[in-house]
Amino acid sequence: MAQPIALEVPPRNPRAELRSRLEQAPEEHAEAVLSAYEVLQELHNRGVLDIMRGALAASDEILEKVVDGARTPESIRAIRNLLFWRQILGSIEPELVEGFAKSLPEAIAYTKAHEAKPPGPWGIMMQFGHKDFRRGLVLVNSLLEAFGRNLPHEKSDNHQPPA
Repeated sequence: MAQPIALEVPPRNPRAELRSRLEQAPEEHAEAVLSAYEVLQELHNRGVLDIMRGALAASDEILEKVVDGARTPESIRAIRNLLFWRQILGSIEPELVEGFAKSLPEAIAYTKAHEAKPPGPWGIMMQFGHKDFRRGLVLVNSLLEAFGRNLPHEKSDNHQPPA
């Protein structure tokens, strides 16, 4: 009859495994370790580590001041406005923003070149003949119309326009 083979598995020593990996790490990762030391030295030279250490020591106090600042009505409005602007900017096609970004320096350069002699009434009227001017004007008019439509309405009808 066959005899069972005795199998003795030595107990696993996780500390010894970690020590072995740690001893081999400088050889395997020497370049990365040196780079990390250089980064740490630069952070130390620039005072970033001191700032981080101070921030950690005063973290409760800093957090308290941030929370107190965020509780003000102005901060709440600012946060709400930022969230609103995120929605607006997210709804605008990037091509439109790109077109505006390209147009702005061009318009500023044109204005600077002609600022010594602004156009007269006839020069302004001549601009209406340009197709691109009219396209821009329609955009601005549409924006003003939508803005007026979405302005909050006055509560009383006795409101007089300023003189």
